Amino acid sequence: MKFGGTSVEDAAALRRMAAIVADRAPELPVVVVSAMAKVTDRLVELAGLALGGEIAPADDLIAQLRRRHLDTLAELGGNPEAAASLDVLFHDLGELVRGIAAVGELTDRTRDTVLAFGERLSPWLARTALAAAGLRAQLLDARQVIVTDDQFTRALPLYPESQRQADERLAPVLAASAVPVLGGFIAATRQGVGTTLGRGGSDFSAAILGALLNARRIEIWTDVDGMLTADPRVCEGARRIKAISFHEAAELAYFGAKVLHPSTLLPAMQAGIPVWVLNSRAWLPGPPDGVRTGTLITTRPPQTATPFKCISCKRNIAVVDVVSTRMLQAHGFLKAIWDVFAAFRCPVDMVSTSEVSVSLTVAETQSLPEIADALGRFADVRFEGRKAIVCLVGESLRNTPGLAGQVFASLGDINVRMISQGASEINIGMVLDDDDVPGAMRLLHQRFFTDLDPAVFA
Repeated sequence: MKFGGTSVEDAAALRRMAAIVADRAPELPVVVVSAMAKVTDRLVELAGLALGGEIAPADDLIAQLRRRHLDTLAELGGNPEAAASLDVLFHDLGELVRGIAAVGELTDRTRDTVLAFGERLSPWLARTALAAAGLRAQLLDARQVIVTDDQFTRALPLYPESQRQADERLAPVLAASAVPVLGGFIAATRQGVGTTLGRGGSDFSAAILGALLNARRIEIWTDVDGMLTADPRVCEGARRIKAISFHEAAELAYFGAKVLHPSTLLPAMQAGIPVWVLNSRAWLPGPPDGVRTGTLITTRPPQTATPFKCISCKRNIAVVDVVSTRMLQAHGFLKAIWDVFAAFRCPVDMVSTSEVSVSLTVAETQSLPEIADALGRFADVRFEGRKAIVCLVGESLRNTPGLAGQVFASLGDINVRMISQGASEINIGMVLDDDDVPGAMRLLHQRFFTDLDPAVFA
């Protein structure tokens, strides 16, 4: 059971979290908690202040974070051990800030250390709330369970080592019918150096632990009713998706759907463990299979005649055009391009190719000038920002002829910069000007999501 930042944001949310866990207690749950809402953002700000040598504002920020956590702890009934442990953590955070300011450097490794504090603090509050609800909860340091590589800021799990740690540390707690409580997002290398799984990585933590424990299911508790057909802030009348396949959900997460971290589904999919996305604010007591809201992500959801399940968008991307007549009929052109992006660790989302040109999109644009210089050694390069990918996803797409024509006809005079269909049999992706995204999504939602199958959509 993973609880996101808004599900542990204050004492009321933590009490609600504890009630949900108590409802699942007979099933031996494992609880993974994110940092309290907005805490990671404040830690990012804190790292910037430290790097700039702004000690006084940094101390003020630490004091605000400390007061928020200790006040929440007091509202939960207080706990001397937790209060002392929180004070130690905030002292350590202050010392780390002074160290960063002294050396004037913030490496990825040190950044991970700063950002880890949110998920090191919140489990103390969660354990206190669980104890107040009558549960025997035991804290475990996720950095001693999930073992990763040393790719700081976005580390990847090493499963054999993590399995050994889970067997040694988690299994005995569950055997004693206690509730393990861990922070999400954080892990450590084989040498014990702290890492993070990337922003939103608490979902990933829960999926990793679920796979290691061969859990019956993984529950992602958030502040929305599940996965929706579109962003309700953009498309009025967006509907909840009752059930969706792993592949559909993974495509949506990758192409901008905010409910899940893009990597979340991989461990669950490989282990065949269903994932529920649930709303902690809408929870009512009852059996898990009687949840009143939520989305089930599973291997085989019900079939539906509705061609698409959802529209998502990935905004603030750039299109890169690489052209080289010198490479006409020469092998190795594509490899040379991919080698440059690999050297800068810059993922590519969509690709369109011809004999001597390649157009592609990237979301991480910080390194684009350097990438363009490297590509310029063998090609002419141009890149444009303020673009976005709009993606329609649905497994029925592969069996419905003529859909692409209907999609583009629905867009009217909105210009499409690139298209992608066929790389995945379950999505149609389009690159548009970023300013055109809201209008395009509303047109597509109106065209394809007005008459929906009640077996799959709420």
